[in-house]
Amino acid sequence: MNARPTDDLYTRYMKAFNDSTEHTTGCPACQAGQPCVEGTPAHERFARLQDAYIARQRHNR
Repeated sequence: MNARPTDDLYTRYMKAFNDSTEHTTGCPACQAGQPCVEGTPAHERFARLQDAYIARQRHNR
């Protein structure tokens, strides 16, 4: 049995999740559901990668 190669999309998706979560933890605006200028790129990247990962999972079923 061969080892599975690193799943780059999943790795990037989880990194984006962590970045978004870490930002939100220290940002009152983002905690209130109003993404700030600094947090918006992190939240958008997470959303894009999540959509891509979910789409790939559905495609592979």
